[in-house]
Amino acid sequence: MRTADMKLEVIVIPVSDVDRAKQFYSNLGWRLDADFVTGDDFRVIQFTPPGSPCSIIFGKNVTAAVPGTAQGLHLIVSDVEAARAELAERGVALSDVFHDPGGVFHHAGENARVRGVHPQRKSYGSFASFSDPDGNGWLFQEITTRLPGRIDADETMYSSASDLAAALRRAEAAHGEHEKRIGRRDEDWPTWYAESMVREQAGKPLSS
Repeated sequence: MRTADMKLEVIVIPVSDVDRAKQFYSNLGWRLDADFVTGDDFRVIQFTPPGSPCSIIFGKNVTAAVPGTAQGLHLIVSDVEAARAELAERGVALSDVFHDPGGVFHHAGENARVRGVHPQRKSYGSFASFSDPDGNGWLFQEITTRLPGRIDADETMYSSASDLAAALRRAEAAHGEHEKRIGRRDEDWPTWYAESMVREQAGKPLSS
């Protein structure tokens, strides 16, 4: 039986200087959803990254956690190099793009980082990191093809126009190989594109 939906929608970030943190996250290009003040002892600010269903909250007296202790916060992107370049243009200090020699996830901290994208550019395998002024740690993780079961097979969604464009480019490249195999132009390419994009998101083998 299907269990009740449990959607992660808010993560609380501990900060020491609320206005400084607000300026930092605003500079990332994230959407400011709220800035509520109640008296002198309570303030709540909410930001949402572009294309994300989950938001962050920080402020005054919203968490007892020590500022800077939020670590390993992952932002999923379809092109880690492009995402890194965008924040670098905004003046954010980031690590180089890196991968882990294990090729599955990444070690804690900066241990075992190998510079550059994953050698085979495997989905889930390439990263870049940055921190906010308090040291709360963020990572970009490049995902282009979801593992089976990570997305509803009956639902195909793209979080942004850039993600959709990236999916279309991957479909175009795969379709070119498809036409080479069949030895002719595929007049029904829209159907092939659609089927391949749906299968990619569901973690299934691409159309042949």
